[in-house]
Amino acid sequence: MDKIRVGMIGCGGISRGHMKRLLAVPEAEIVALCDISEESLNRTYEIVPEVKGLPVYEDYREMLDKVPMEGVEIATPHTLHFPMAMDCIDKGLHMMLEKPMVCTIDHAHKLIAHAEANKRIIVLGYQKHFDPKFRYMRKVIQEGQLGEITYINALQCQQWKKGQVGKWRQDPALSGGGQLNDSGSHLIDIIFWMTGLAVDQVYAYIDNLGTLVDINSALTVRFKNGAEGTMSVVGDAPCWYEDFTIWGEKGVLFCRNGVLTQCDGEGKMFQPEDLPAGGSPDANLIDAILGRDVVWTPPVCGLRVIELTEAAWKSAASGKPYKV
Repeated sequence: MDKIRVGMIGCGGISRGHMKRLLAVPEAEIVALCDISEESLNRTYEIVPEVKGLPVYEDYREMLDKVPMEGVEIATPHTLHFPMAMDCIDKGLHMMLEKPMVCTIDHAHKLIAHAEANKRIIVLGYQKHFDPKFRYMRKVIQEGQLGEITYINALQCQQWKKGQVGKWRQDPALSGGGQLNDSGSHLIDIIFWMTGLAVDQVYAYIDNLGTLVDINSALTVRFKNGAEGTMSVVGDAPCWYEDFTIWGEKGVLFCRNGVLTQCDGEGKMFQPEDLPAGGSPDANLIDAILGRDVVWTPPVCGLRVIELTEAAWKSAASGKPYKV
């Protein structure tokens, strides 16, 4: 086999970046597109002209039946992820699946079991795993340079409410939830991935701000190692901003809107320079299929995210802490 043949299910805005990254991998070939929107496809042709002329399907199942391929990339509304991913595994395909992996804990367990039983690879679209800064933070924590983690604070704010008015992300039937389940899942995921910690209990306040889905979410968590933390997802902000701080017994890591600073046990502040190499979920899919790399965003990450997300929703609805 000269190329790993990949079909694209969903050709909206986020998919175009995936296409460009796949096209940059010599061993990858995009062989078919699937989308129900002609407008979306035309915009894709403008941004990624290399895919113009490929077979196009409205029904992904028809694409899977007619076009030989080894993998797919799924970038569709969230509630469609589970049935599409299950069908693709039935066809013997590996996949890159956009976040959130699924919208319920039950679906997460079923998808993971199905992929394992069929020995299929699932790479999730959590790009922070491939960011040198977050890889460095994970390495520092794993090596014990911070000692035991004692406190975590994470903040994400976006113009999410305003930017998604009238779109599928604010339709629960397609989104499965609001910003906490959407871009907020990046925040939850990267904390778990960097620290290796598991949450014991969450107390959440959530405000839909007059919409059908969660917009602002305030989570207070207790981790199983005894550490505490807060996760703030603000969807009604005039700007985009992210902030991650991880305190340990021997130091602190600060990532302020992409600027990484480390504080050692003596209080010395410095900006690390020896950052690991980066990458992308798309390249990782091809590398994993070829057996030359591990999966950096495995489906267990999606399970951990929906476990905390569901618990936060239940806590906010009940007004009580909820066990994860």
